[in-house]
Amino acid sequence: MSTEPRLAEVAEPEPAEQAAPGTDQAVKETLEDYTLRFAPRSYRRWTPMVVATTALGGIAYMADFSIGAGIGLAHGTGNALLAIAVAAVVIFVTGFPLAYYGARYNIDLDLITRGSGFGYFGSVVTSVIFASFTFIFFALEGSIMAQGLKLGLGLPLWLGYLVSTLMVIPLVIYGMTALSKLQVWTTPIWLLLMVGPLVYLVAADPGTVDRFLAYAGTDGDGGINTASVLLGAGVCLSLIAQIGEQIDYLRFMPPKTEANKRSWWTAVVMAGPGWVVLGALKQAIGVFLAVYIIAEVGASAAPEPIQQFKGAFDAMMPSWLVVPLAVVLVVISQIKINVTNAYSGSLAWTNSFTRVTRRYPGRMVFVLVNLGFALALMEADMFSFLNSILGFYSNCAIAWVVTVATDIGINKYLLKLSPHAPEFRRGMLYAVNPVGVVAFIAASGLSIALYFHALGDTLQPYSPVAAAVIAFVLTPLMAVVTKGRYYLRRTDDGIAEPLLDEDGNPSAVTYECHVCRQQFERPDVAACRTHDAVVCSLCLSTDKVGDHVLPAGV
Repeated sequence: MSTEPRLAEVAEPEPAEQAAPGTDQAVKETLEDYTLRFAPRSYRRWTPMVVATTALGGIAYMADFSIGAGIGLAHGTGNALLAIAVAAVVIFVTGFPLAYYGARYNIDLDLITRGSGFGYFGSVVTSVIFASFTFIFFALEGSIMAQGLKLGLGLPLWLGYLVSTLMVIPLVIYGMTALSKLQVWTTPIWLLLMVGPLVYLVAADPGTVDRFLAYAGTDGDGGINTASVLLGAGVCLSLIAQIGEQIDYLRFMPPKTEANKRSWWTAVVMAGPGWVVLGALKQAIGVFLAVYIIAEVGASAAPEPIQQFKGAFDAMMPSWLVVPLAVVLVVISQIKINVTNAYSGSLAWTNSFTRVTRRYPGRMVFVLVNLGFALALMEADMFSFLNSILGFYSNCAIAWVVTVATDIGINKYLLKLSPHAPEFRRGMLYAVNPVGVVAFIAASGLSIALYFHALGDTLQPYSPVAAAVIAFVLTPLMAVVTKGRYYLRRTDDGIAEPLLDEDGNPSAVTYECHVCRQQFERPDVAACRTHDAVVCSLCLSTDKVGDHVLPAGV
């Protein structure tokens, strides 16, 4: 089949059909990291392992150590380890279908969500939830870095918060090209500084393991308690939305072929749901280091990663090296994760704003918006009420991720009521799909009510369970009730060329958008309503008068 589709001569747009102001600039900007769009094959030139290493670089955050320490100090080691394990299983199972779809079809989690039960505008609410995830965790990591700068350089916390925010801006401007280099080169140093102290402590003093396993916590007697496990798991499950940041990298995976399928699957599993294996290990290490610090220094410093690693380094090296190494570890970790937080958050905000207003203001605007929210949280000392923020947030995140994962796993593959190939283009989707929206609102609403004791103290620890179970049950139920009729507004996008090639990968055939005059691959375009030509997905999103948007139909 020819790779140069023949189209009738394109008529010049009428005044009402001109591209929205700023579209040319928007197109140029989004062609670096494909904000709001499908990532074309021509751009995806990294190997599966480079993409995986880049994606896993964002897992360098220190928050896991604080989260694990907080759960361990409150509920004891046994309950903490069980809570971490329960959350890890849920995150892995729900993350797998999302990671596969992102890597296979080269779209981010927002675009996946649109076609997996939420609709073109329905997924705006989940984009805001994901953006909230990124600035909450940016603030958490920035707080940890500020603690390190205070210890190492004597900077007051307020100034440390500002430094940790501003230093990320130059790094996040350049998108995937710069981020891949940063993550690949800093990962070995980070791993050495993180794992070295733990290995040394266990080898030098095996008694630290016994003290760790025996720690009972401040709220328990050392025994296993279901409520404690679920409360701890709820905090850990706030990280379930991390899969969105993993997909922001996995969408740049090369096409899956017979030649690369083993490395392709390894990379997708390792950097997709597999991130939680490393995350769970870090949380367990956080409990271990917190118990060690309690014995050596005192409980007040135990939840702070800078103090945890300072204490560990103290045991294995000269005193003059301890603080500099601890600060280096914290700074490297903060930069690695917060460039990802700022990058992914800017994509999520931009997605939402562009759909609602049909204007593209530029991704850098929302980098600054996201950083502004994060800085405000840091200055409000969010670190002191960390577990409360994460416990509340996890209810919304769980409801969203479980809804989308269930739509992919059950509605697409089992019930076959949801279209198998993901759809994200304006005009092809209904504005709102009740399948995902109803399931999400019901699951998040009831779980939040449980979290705030609306149904009694006994049920409060079960809020994350309620969020997952309600989303899992309602998503296929709503698909059956609606018979899947609200997924696609139309099934034909007006272009004869198939969306997928013979290997099932998105087609690399290119078309010229008659609005912005740029070349785009087949999945990123649709036929124009008023011309014998095609329009790219961004120009469809910014079409204020709807002249290019196909009508509802077949």
